[in-house]
Amino acid sequence: MKKFQNLLLLLLIVLGSSVTAFPQVLKPVKWSFTTKQISNSEAQLIFTATIEPSWHLYSQDIPPDGPVPTSFTFEPGPGYKVIGKVKEPKAKEEFDKNFDMVVKYFADKAVFTQKIEVLTDKDIVIKGFLEFMCCDDSRCLPPDEVDFEFRVKGNPDAGKKTEAPAVIAVDTAALVPADTVVASAVADTAAQDTGEINPDEAGGLEEHSSLWALFFFSFIAGLAAILTPCVFPMIPMTVTFFLKEKDKVKAKFQALTYGFSIILIYTVIGTVVAITLGANFANFLSTHWLPNILFFLIFMFFAASFLGMFEITLPSWLINKSDSQADRGGIIGSFFMAFTLVLVSFSCTGPIVGAILVASASGQVLEPIIGMLGFSLAFALPFTLFAFFPRWLNNMPKSGGWLNSVKVILGFIELALGLKFLSIADQTYHWGILDREVYLAFWIVIFTLMGFYLLGKLKFSHDNDLKFISVPRLSLAIITFTFVLYMIPGMFGAPLQALSGYLPPQSTHDFDLNKIVRDNVQVFGGGGGMASEKPTGLCDKPKHGELLHLPHGLEGYFDYEQGLTCAAQQNKPVFIDFTGHGCVNCREMEARVWSDPRVLKKLREEFVIVALYVDDKTQLPESEWITSTYDGKVKKTIGKKYADFQISRFNVNAQPYYVLLDTKGNTLVPPKAYDLDVENFLTFLDAGLTEFKARQ
Repeated sequence: MKKFQNLLLLLLIVLGSSVTAFPQVLKPVKWSFTTKQISNSEAQLIFTATIEPSWHLYSQDIPPDGPVPTSFTFEPGPGYKVIGKVKEPKAKEEFDKNFDMVVKYFADKAVFTQKIEVLTDKDIVIKGFLEFMCCDDSRCLPPDEVDFEFRVKGNPDAGKKTEAPAVIAVDTAALVPADTVVASAVADTAAQDTGEINPDEAGGLEEHSSLWALFFFSFIAGLAAILTPCVFPMIPMTVTFFLKEKDKVKAKFQALTYGFSIILIYTVIGTVVAITLGANFANFLSTHWLPNILFFLIFMFFAASFLGMFEITLPSWLINKSDSQADRGGIIGSFFMAFTLVLVSFSCTGPIVGAILVASASGQVLEPIIGMLGFSLAFALPFTLFAFFPRWLNNMPKSGGWLNSVKVILGFIELALGLKFLSIADQTYHWGILDREVYLAFWIVIFTLMGFYLLGKLKFSHDNDLKFISVPRLSLAIITFTFVLYMIPGMFGAPLQALSGYLPPQSTHDFDLNKIVRDNVQVFGGGGGMASEKPTGLCDKPKHGELLHLPHGLEGYFDYEQGLTCAAQQNKPVFIDFTGHGCVNCREMEARVWSDPRVLKKLREEFVIVALYVDDKTQLPESEWITSTYDGKVKKTIGKKYADFQISRFNVNAQPYYVLLDTKGNTLVPPKAYDLDVENFLTFLDAGLTEFKARQ
């Protein structure tokens, strides 16, 4: 009996090991679809994504060159009309090392909603598909598509029209049991009260770190605005207005009214921007060339003003009228005193306020309001405090040329920041105007000039003569030149991780010294000298070779059939690399494992390399479209074709994934995934070569 138990235990261990080791298709995001009736004429389509722990789903609002955003495509139909865009819950916004940028994403659960108008009295079926991408902390899966189907009740108030028979909506069978979705849809439609679901409530409250960051940035900008020549001298002039009041309690009340009025005026400006633009314009503002070029020109205009080229002023009649109302005293007088301050100081605060509104307009509705609230709070603080405690005025520094220096420094910073908007338009439309090294060259020149200005070696028309350098000014110059020195290696290909959110991607860098060394394949030979390895050549020109590339100067193919044909001609095994543009682990394997001279030599001389990009969007000619045996869908792009090939053939959808095949397409040894151990990778290659020779 004991022997039988031991044998059974051993069998379970072996079985468990085999199950664990068996490759699998990962499905970390599961979708379900329900409807909610808002009224007879309106309904809401609800897309619920359930996300496994440690994985995250990306937002609809993603910067260019980032992950594939979540998107929804509806089949047109005569029985309904889509109202607005798909709404999503508040996303987390953090730095994603997978793409080396700040992105918006969801964890655990996300609920998307789409409002529709029902145009017929018959039940209708709404079909379409959604596309999404998901990653965890170390890997990303290729973009995936999921079909959706909703059944919506007809509008009894609509005219009697003949409609096609309704089809009951079911969920995607591979993701969620259909009966669960149908039951959920029926219960949701019949039992719930009318009204919209709040995506924030459905998906859980998310962190608002980006709003706090904007508030902090705007608060600092408000403090900087005080140190400009248009504002700083007005502090003592304004405070004397409140000193005229003999009743101290009343004077302090007026001072509070004055401060709150400043905050109110600027916050109203932010609210107007939020209502005018709103969140629906987020994607347009962040990706379309027109608003980004406009924002770039606005920043250049503001920078020119700060540097002394001209003054931005408001009409004098507006200022005079506001000033006359300030003499009325009381609450109304305090408000118009604040309004006069806003108008008079516009030539200095206008560029700063404009920069905050431009930076925040491409985000959520709250951002312009939060930005103006932070700015106005800092801006109003000294005026209110000095009105409360007028004796503090004796300790204020004297006005002078240092105020104009602050204004000029802000001009340099606006010049640098404005380039970001031009860069976004350039990347989105592939103009090639502002590649990474050109962008860096501008920044290096701008901040070098700023450093010389701080040292008094550069002078503008409104500057006073600088007789000596103060310690704070010298400290700023040291910081500026240190920043310039940090950026210089970036001209030759250094990654500059601290600036990754502002710089164009590394792939746009033309003169990358590291890439040149890799492409020349200069590796140290065993005798200590330099040995130059030459590619062995290919059978014919690789398809898609103008778009796709291999690292380290390696040559290969990007089409499976073409690579297999060449392998048969050269009698070599095939090395398949399932990879992706957004696969960080793939780049890490290439940088730390493939770069080893022994690995490079084997890949170059012993194998025909076939790199299959599972996320490439290049459209294939119709003759090369395939119908998937896995999900039955037609695959029309390079990425979808080879993502399906990986799943259908090897039952795996994660990258990197390396497969060794013979000339007939048969697997030589078990495939290999992400592993940074060079010796293990060499063992994998050697085992494949040994098996290939044994089959000859």
